[in-house]
Amino acid sequence: MAERAALVTGGSSGIGLAVARALGNDGHGITLSARRPDKLEAAAEELRGDGIDVESVPANMAEEDDIKRVAAAHKERWGRLDVLMNNAGVGIGGLIAEAETKKVDMQLDVNLRAVYLMTRESIPMLKEAGAEHHKALIVNTASIAGKRGEGWLAAYSATKFGVVGLSQGMHKELAQDGIQVTALCPAFVATAMTDWVEGEVPKDEMIQPEDIGEAVRYLLRTSPNCIVPEIQFIRPGDSL
Repeated sequence: MAERAALVTGGSSGIGLAVARALGNDGHGITLSARRPDKLEAAAEELRGDGIDVESVPANMAEEDDIKRVAAAHKERWGRLDVLMNNAGVGIGGLIAEAETKKVDMQLDVNLRAVYLMTRESIPMLKEAGAEHHKALIVNTASIAGKRGEGWLAAYSATKFGVVGLSQGMHKELAQDGIQVTALCPAFVATAMTDWVEGEVPKDEMIQPEDIGEAVRYLLRTSPNCIVPEIQFIRPGDSL
């Protein structure tokens, strides 16, 4: 049984996979979750090939029962939770006047509601870890679009603003239990979600997923008394 354990949603590629690899290489047992079972299992096998102990749990973060199942599977496998990475997300661009309600609801459910529900289900385990070593950690993936609203991405921006506010509220509620909460607010990251802008911003000029993994490592290295409520990642030339 690992001495530390982490749960990462949206973990089959990009930011989630990079964070899972960073934590796994540092000795955490990993529960990896994503919506597509085939892609998730391929990612889990990739990590296992690197010597990382991984439990893979397919789930749709828009479904409450799936969220509960992921938390329960993690507890059954590892018996503890030191790091929760709420990374699952979806971005659907378009004009507000032309938005389909189901696509708005999907972004609200996956990007914001799931962060709340997954955290709710994980709090008992996180409090146990916080009582043990005063450094349990929740990392919520927001976006630079959660710091400044973006046209054509209004619903996405709204959900990520919500993640930032939710993270601040979580930290105020849970800090006394040895749980730190941080929202990550990156600009363009070189993942599939930014394929649509690759013609304007080359992938090699974007933030790399491994940079986000190093940020999570940094958060775990800081003193329990060091409060890092949010981290913004920007490229040279980005304006705030």
